[in-house]
Amino acid sequence: MKPKKTLSERLTARYQLVVRSEDNLAERSNVSFTYGRLLVFLSALFLLIFTASLFLSKTLLAKWFDPKYEIAAQKKQLITLAKRLDSLAVEEDRKEKFIQNFQRILRGDTTNGFADPANELKATVEPAKTSVTNMKLAPADSQFRKEFEQSQYSFVSLNSKYRELQDVFFFTPITGFISDRYDSKKGHYGVDIVAKTNESVKCVADGTVVMSSWTQDAGYVIAVQHRGSLVSVYKHNATLLKKVGSFVNAGDIISIVGNSGEMTDGPHLHFEMWYNGNSLNPEEFVTF
Repeated sequence: MKPKKTLSERLTARYQLVVRSEDNLAERSNVSFTYGRLLVFLSALFLLIFTASLFLSKTLLAKWFDPKYEIAAQKKQLITLAKRLDSLAVEEDRKEKFIQNFQRILRGDTTNGFADPANELKATVEPAKTSVTNMKLAPADSQFRKEFEQSQYSFVSLNSKYRELQDVFFFTPITGFISDRYDSKKGHYGVDIVAKTNESVKCVADGTVVMSSWTQDAGYVIAVQHRGSLVSVYKHNATLLKKVGSFVNAGDIISIVGNSGEMTDGPHLHFEMWYNGNSLNPEEFVTF
């Protein structure tokens, strides 16, 4: 009676698989193996196939067999469409306000350019001040006031935060009506000025052109670096007349007003001022 082999002996016992020709029984090839090696090989093959199947089921095959994948894709598409619809609603509201302002102008109501709710509220709360504005001035005072209001330069007394800009005289970039005012809370870091078609855009101060190119949102954009870490930006132009590196003086024509870029609702100039990386309200520095 032969002694029984242990599990270790069975796994380490060597065997040979021989392949012979059927015609003459000549040996073609042979493979040496043990049950231990065969078990390890089959386990590794099973693990590899399982991992590959799991990966395919979560990626490529999920598109055809997993309903959750289709539901997630539809939810993502719905979120994208909702965002686009919201942006279209905001843009439609801006265009509606823009049209209403122009209707006011066509009716002859151009006292304050475009409607400003804050000014209207202030006028209703403080009616007594209207009597001051309706005072009749002497001819000499009226002439002086007219010349001062038509002046293309403006000087603003600044606080200590903008002390470097106290001696800067700013030239009016373009004359027109302000359709959208500065509001950093809404992400509107400049003012929109509606002007005549093909109106020239002038540089507000001496400086060097640091940007003169096209962007998808703002169209043709030109930016000028001034002294005191001040940068002025002019967007939605029809044509740019200065190149990067060009030195320009205050009042030099740098572009033509236009309607370029996706973020625009009509021919106008979007004008921004940046100081030490912070946006400024252009109306505090420039008279439009």
